[in-house]
Amino acid sequence: MNWRTQTAAELGRGIQSGQINPVELTEAFLDAAESDLGRRIYARLTHDRARDEAMAAATRAKDGRRRGPLDGVPISWKDVFDTANIPTEAGSALLAGRTPQTDAPVLTTATLNGLVCLGKTHMSELAFSGLGLNPVTQTPPNINNPDAVAGGSSSGAAASVAFGMAAAAIGMDTAGSVRGPACWNDLVGLKTTFGRLSNDGIVPSCESLDTIGPLARSVEDCALLLSALEGRRPIDLTGSDLSGARIAVLDTVATEDLRDAPAQCFERALSRLGGAGAHVTALRFEPIREAMSFSGPLFTAEGFAIWRDRIEAQPDLMFPRIRERIEAGRAVNAADYIAHVRRLDQIRRNWASATAGYDAVVMPTSPILPPNTQRLIDDADYYTSENLLALRNTRIANMLGLCSLTVPGSVASCGFMLMCPPLQEERLLRLGYATERLFLPGRIQAGLVRN
Repeated sequence: MNWRTQTAAELGRGIQSGQINPVELTEAFLDAAESDLGRRIYARLTHDRARDEAMAAATRAKDGRRRGPLDGVPISWKDVFDTANIPTEAGSALLAGRTPQTDAPVLTTATLNGLVCLGKTHMSELAFSGLGLNPVTQTPPNINNPDAVAGGSSSGAAASVAFGMAAAAIGMDTAGSVRGPACWNDLVGLKTTFGRLSNDGIVPSCESLDTIGPLARSVEDCALLLSALEGRRPIDLTGSDLSGARIAVLDTVATEDLRDAPAQCFERALSRLGGAGAHVTALRFEPIREAMSFSGPLFTAEGFAIWRDRIEAQPDLMFPRIRERIEAGRAVNAADYIAHVRRLDQIRRNWASATAGYDAVVMPTSPILPPNTQRLIDDADYYTSENLLALRNTRIANMLGLCSLTVPGSVASCGFMLMCPPLQEERLLRLGYATERLFLPGRIQAGLVRN
């Protein structure tokens, strides 16, 4: 079987059984990533590090000392994670040559648990777009449409997995930057609860909302990756079942103005959930409109506070549409910012009360399909409208402080998203695993499972 199309979990089991050598596995991914296509996905490869880590993993496997189920499995890292003596530039010329001296703690933990670092992937500039378009450095490709963007800001992360140039990837999700690209490239993406994983050593976008999460081929992979990033025992997914699950469909905002393909995909998904014995009911929560209305000021105010000095010193180094979005934070005054934060805290408490009787809340991951790359470059209004729509549904979980998971639906570049309360990733992943099993036949029929 082609290693580059297997799940990370399958590769880990192959290493455990002695059928796969981590060194050969790593070389297979590095060879693929050194292609012209690979250069559109990776900002830089960490050849020496990957080979050293793979050799160490091979020795541990031979001696029966593997550190976990993914020990020896090669993955990619979004270019916001500090890597010792390797540039970390967050997709921006403003940070060209920025070279940290130490790894981000989350990368250190992953390495201690045996994950092999292949390199750093391209991304939206400073993580400030849900589209994945980056004319400054590189715009990674979309697996389903060569004329469309991959989604952002973890665009290269998604592409590295979808195109078989990494077994899995680690990204950052502030308003949907893991789940959006995962959705548009037929992958699983996990947004963890804010604070569950340390953000130290990560180039920030919006420090009060930045979260870390994996992009992978399966829910099992995401569960194993979370355990490797935390240094904990893997979550037990066996026995996951949807029978009797209480599922709420968020009707407010999230199901409005859906394009045809996402709408059809979502309806099929809900039908399958009901057929599996889940109790599916509609949920209206009007305060979410208010929270969405001030999400922009919160994002841009923090972004401008972080990047103001660099932007003002060299504004011409930035893609104008990204720069203008961050500069919008200049107009947000401190009183309004604090009022928004206080009101958001109340909305989160109201949400917790309104959803206490449900196991999960679901919605389409994205209301749109991946937009056309050239039109995004040529048409500023199209760029703005599609960027807002790309992040509309995913940012609900960020604003409400939830954990969230997207799994591929039955239509290419369409995803089904689940949300659970803070720090309930175990519940979320078990429900996601059962949902994935339910959707799998439809995905095969649609040609989404690539052998």
